[in-house]
Amino acid sequence: MNILLIDIDTLRADHLGCFGYPKPTSPRIDALAAEGALFERCYAPGIPTTPAHTTLYTGMHPLRHNIVAHGGSVDLDRRIPVLPELLQRAGYTTCAVDNLFEIKPWLARGYEFYVNPSHRHRMRLLVSCEEVNSRAIPWLKAHAGERFFLYVHYWEPHTPYLPPARYRTFYDGGDPFDPSRDGLAPMRRTPFWEMWGDTWFKKLGPVTDPEYIVSLYDGEVRHADDGVAALLEALEDAGLADNTLVILTADHGEVMVRNGIFFDHHGLYEETIRVPLIVRLPGKVPAGRRVGAFVQHLDFAPTLLRLVGAPVPDSMEGRDFYPLATGGDDSPLWDRVVCCESTWQSKWAVRTDRHKLILARAPDRYGNPRRELYDLWDDPAETRNVAESEPGTADALEAWLEEWIRQGLARAGRSEDPLVAQGITLGRRWERIAPG
Repeated sequence: MNILLIDIDTLRADHLGCFGYPKPTSPRIDALAAEGALFERCYAPGIPTTPAHTTLYTGMHPLRHNIVAHGGSVDLDRRIPVLPELLQRAGYTTCAVDNLFEIKPWLARGYEFYVNPSHRHRMRLLVSCEEVNSRAIPWLKAHAGERFFLYVHYWEPHTPYLPPARYRTFYDGGDPFDPSRDGLAPMRRTPFWEMWGDTWFKKLGPVTDPEYIVSLYDGEVRHADDGVAALLEALEDAGLADNTLVILTADHGEVMVRNGIFFDHHGLYEETIRVPLIVRLPGKVPAGRRVGAFVQHLDFAPTLLRLVGAPVPDSMEGRDFYPLATGGDDSPLWDRVVCCESTWQSKWAVRTDRHKLILARAPDRYGNPRRELYDLWDDPAETRNVAESEPGTADALEAWLEEWIRQGLARAGRSEDPLVAQGITLGRRWERIAPG
């Protein structure tokens, strides 16, 4: 059995048709979901890119592996094993087509072949799925006779949302440049404008309607979907589809406009921490299966290792989700998930079946309260913070979360919360705009 792991950066689950999105952003991904199992509640315990991928590779929660921020100075302990090297020891030919090595070197560890398609670009985020496929597909065909693990990373729909013109078809508003309704004025007072003004926003003209930019995100999703279609077609043409486990996921999602955040992947809301997970293995995973149980990035590595009969290191905290995919065992793996961020803001969250508590370790720049509590049964869009009206629930979840963190630190041999110890990274850019 081969393994093809497709990782689409910044892909919101709820902007895919198979997750209920009404716009036609993802016909091939939707078809892939119909051919296998779709996990409705897969979560990223750490966001954004660096902690998310580190969790996926190590099978450990960010609290344990200690990589809690993007752009931080902490390195992964070299003694912690990662998925590609463990699959390589199990006899797999391993290949990654991505450029995450440029972010942190351990994200390339264990790959016999590491193909970086971005050397022609000033900004690695501008590498297209066509360029990625132009490296991945020939490799796949050349190694069709081997047992392989192929990891393919697409940057669409990461910022800047600049899809080719043929994908700019999702805007259904009026005039996106109407100066009388400038919904983007607050963004121009944030670091996001500083980051993306020249390379993105100024290329769009004087846009005032945030929904126009959302439509460009949808165009990027549709672009990535075409990349997935071409890659899966190549797998079929090589005669490998029936013997290849295909997993499609994302490192994190994206906030569009919420609580002061504009078009970025921070904030521990559902649109950022809930990611797609689709699993296809013909003859083993039933077509059209939907799984409502919680799964997490930290489950990926132990699941794949058990599936190929390789030992699972004691360091891995994740659990095997393959029985959920096949229907062999519907027992839930988790009754709640814990997520964290320390890049733009310093926050923990615990998400149960009904509630989510977000707990800030430091005040954020948006004026949000220290505690946010959402009743996801009554308010799935997380629009009403009920922490003050339901203090008993908020207190109980906070006590549970603090004890969970304390116990996790004890197992890791540390005493200080890593969000406090390491501080925020990119969020320091606020100081240049609004000191103090």
